[in-house]
Amino acid sequence: MKPLHYTLGILLLLTSGLPASAQKNAAASQKTRQEWKKELTEEQYYILCLQGTEHPFSSPLNANKKKGIYKCAACKSALFGSDHKFDSGTGWPSFYKPLYKDGVVEKKDLKLGMVRTEILCKHCGGHLGHVFDDGPRPTGLRYCINGAALVFEAQTSRSVRK
Repeated sequence: MKPLHYTLGILLLLTSGLPASAQKNAAASQKTRQEWKKELTEEQYYILCLQGTEHPFSSPLNANKKKGIYKCAACKSALFGSDHKFDSGTGWPSFYKPLYKDGVVEKKDLKLGMVRTEILCKHCGGHLGHVFDDGPRPTGLRYCINGAALVFEAQTSRSVRK
């Protein structure tokens, strides 16, 4: 049996490519920085792995009105549904709740000289955006998500549940 510090060292090496906020989700995603760079576009990498933000009104998903599911652009986990999307006027796709309560992780963000709540994909730890308490009913929340952190899967007639 290997000593605990050996195992922890290997885990640290495997997860060194993940953003700091994703280190705790290492079991779900053990990709290196180079693997993420190969799989994601430059903008997706900047947002998901380096906690960047896209320019407002730059994502086509902001104006998307189609029915379907918004998934993490990195690991393809289902995160938000079109039924929970609304036009916040902020320039980023906004939702009043995640598709599944445990699909995202909240983390205190003290960057930019203010206290905000960062939203991460629970499965891969990728940075998605932030949540604010100025959203519509029924939750009063606004999940302000970078469109480049998402991929959209349109609902087809076959995917409609009867």
